[in-house]
This record gives sequence, structure tokens and C-alpha cells, in this order.
Amino acid sequence: MAARDSEPPVIRPGYTIASAAREIGDLVLRRPIGWPWLMGMLLSAGLLTLLAVAVVVLLVRGVGIWGIDIPVAWGFAIANFVWWIGIGHAGTLISAFLYLMRQRWRTSINRFAEAMTLFAVLCAALYPLLHLGRPWYFYWLLPYPNTMWLWPQFRSPLIFDLFAVGTYLTVSLLFWYVGLIPDLANLRDRAPHRFQQLAYGVLALGWRGSARHWQRYESLYLLLAGLATPLVISVHSIVSIDFAYAIVPGWHSTIFPPYFVAGAVYSGFAMVLILAIPMRAAFRLDGLITQRHLDLMAQLMLAMGLLVAYSYATEFFSSWYGGNPPEWTAFVNQVTGVYAPLFWGTLFCNVLSVQVLWAPKVRRSPVALFVVSLLVLLGMWIERVMIVITALHRDYLPSRWGLYVPTFWDWATLCGTIGLFFFLFLLFVRLLPIISISEVEKLVEEGA
Repeated sequence: MAARDSEPPVIRPGYTIASAAREIGDLVLRRPIGWPWLMGMLLSAGLLTLLAVAVVVLLVRGVGIWGIDIPVAWGFAIANFVWWIGIGHAGTLISAFLYLMRQRWRTSINRFAEAMTLFAVLCAALYPLLHLGRPWYFYWLLPYPNTMWLWPQFRSPLIFDLFAVGTYLTVSLLFWYVGLIPDLANLRDRAPHRFQQLAYGVLALGWRGSARHWQRYESLYLLLAGLATPLVISVHSIVSIDFAYAIVPGWHSTIFPPYFVAGAVYSGFAMVLILAIPMRAAFRLDGLITQRHLDLMAQLMLAMGLLVAYSYATEFFSSWYGGNPPEWTAFVNQVTGVYAPLFWGTLFCNVLSVQVLWAPKVRRSPVALFVVSLLVLLGMWIERVMIVITALHRDYLPSRWGLYVPTFWDWATLCGTIGLFFFLFLLFVRLLPIISISEVEKLVEEGA
């Protein structure tokens, strides 16, 4: 008890239950629409329109509009799929794992991290469907009864992804919505307009805050946290098997599952910081998202960065020590070949840039953290592209060697999904509480 009392406060002292609920709830109920939000929505809507155009052109002309070819049959689409799935991992980790560990500092960041997970997974789910070539037959992936006995090929990594991403999205959505129910009831009771009262009242499912409601809520929330925690490991492990399953130099490695999980959590924490720092400044939430939150998230990102660096070293050592000529040739090509800038850019962004977080002053600087997080997010995207392309563009036969050059439509699809992500996130910021009101009230009560 003495050790806990000596810790810095999770939220700024001076809050009462009423003031905490009012500060968070008024961001939704009474905040006027400002120019920054409108500009963000316009920019996101523009990128979303670009995505719609890219998808229409893809459906009309086929996947040939992308830069994929033989031997590089996977390109930006699969790399972006892995990148978006990775971004969605930190939300579940913060919400579920830290909840099970009873870490109270998660309270101020878990709500928008969970929303980030949902939106990132939705962006990721687009790519395997578009990559099918004939997306309108996507239901062939489902094991539904049919008269022709055409069952899915369960040895295909595409089926692995379908079940992994579908399960992860379902559990994450339930976990996010169940955590929202007490806050929806709070907004219902404080809403100034009748339409808001009706909308939040329907979504609150009749919540009245009775002892029976709280008992069932906490039991269900704990159960979903227990289900969601293993998914953080299992989902990206299954995504990594898409690569490790193939006998391709540079892919066929047992280190891929833990390596991909560490990278996913790494990029996810970077995205949480990229979202948290501007919101903290724009809505003046420094009393709820404190310097301690930034410091702890920076420490976790540093730990994941060291784990990713260790994975890189292990992969390089295995290529050399294994004595497998194709593996060693693939590694040398990765370091010195035509795509070598991707390799060195990955090392700089993912390994070197994060080392500044050893300094406490940097960890407590919002501007420095924002820059480092951007570099990490860029580095993880470059790494995904490097993994996909460099292992494919030089096959066992020199006669099959080729190069991958992304086209305008590759970049348009990537930018469009970024627009989709921020469009959904800005809607969430406008319509729902970005910080859990009920959990902050509980912290205030415990502090009192």
C-alpha cells in the first residue's frame, strides 16, 4: 500500500466525480464544431473519395492496376494489410492486458485506443478482399453449406486471415461497446437535446447503474478482457504464418510469430501516442492524459523497440549461422540489393530513432514523442514492404527475377485507407467520449 501511495497520481489532483464527468462529457454534448475538426474531416473525406475511386477502378480493370506481377505477386496490398493489423494491436493490449494487470494508468487512454483498434482492423480487412481479384465472390471463403460441395481450402493462409481477423474484430467490438455502456447512460442523462437523449438511451441498453448492473458489467468486461488478451498474440502470429508457411528464402522462419507480435505492439503504441498527443493539446486534457501517461507509453514503446531490434539480430544471425545458401543470399540481397534503402530505413526508424527514449526528458516531451512515434510508424510500414517484396523479387531461378514498382493506384489505396481511418476516428471523437467517464470517476472516488 505504501508503494502505491508513493506513485505519481494517475490523473491530476483536484477532480471531483462531477467535474470529471462534466469535462469529458461536455466534449461530446456541448463542444462547438471547430475549424480544426472540420479541416480534418474535409481532408479525410477527400482521401476517402480517393479510396472509393481506386476501388471502383480496381473492380472494373482488375488487380493489374497495381504494380504486382510475377514473381512479386504480393505487393502493397499485403504489406498494408499486415501494417494496419499491427496498428490495431496496442488498443487491445492497453485495454485488456493492462486491465487484467490492474494498471490504473490505462484509464485515460484505453477508450480511444480501443476505437483505434476497430478502425485499423476495418482498414486492414479491405486489402485481402480487394486482393482476391474477384472481390464479389468473397463469400467463397466462408464454410457455408452449398450444393456443389465447394468448401474453402483450409490450408490457404487466406482462410487463416479470415478467421483470425473476423474473431479479433468481433471480440474487440464487443469489448469496446461493453465498456461504453455506462458512459452512454451518463451522456443520456446529461444530454440537453431530445434526439441525443433518445440516441444515447437506445445505445445504453437500459443502464441504470444498479448494483446488479455493475456486477454483470464487471463480470462480462473481465470475461471479454480474458478473451481479448490471447488474441493479441494469436492474430498476428497467424498473419505471420502467411509468410512462414511458404518455403521462400527470407520468409520460412519460426521466429516470425513472436517477431510480428512485437512489431505489431510497437507500431500500435506509436499510433496511440500520435493520436493522444494532439488530442491532449487540442482539448486541454493534460489533467487526464498526464506526463506520467506519456512517460509510461514511451517506456513501453522503447521496450518493444528493443525486442524488435533483438528479433532483427536473431534473424540476421540465423541467416548466417544456418548455412543455407538461399537464405544467406536473400539476406545479402536485402542489405546490398536494389531494395537496400528499405533495409537501412527500417533500421534507422525502428532501432536507432527510438534510443532517444532512454532520456527521461525526451519521454516527457510531447513534441519529441510525436516525432519518434511518426518515425516508428513509418519504419514499421517500410519493414512490412521490405519483407513482402525482397523475398519475392528474386526467386530460386534467375530467369524469374523481377522488380516491383508501385503504381499510382497502390499509393491511392494506401492514402485512401489512411483517410478512412481518420474519418472514422474524427467521427468517434465528435460523437462518443474519448476517455472512459465511469473509470475516471472510479479513480476520483478511490483517490478521495
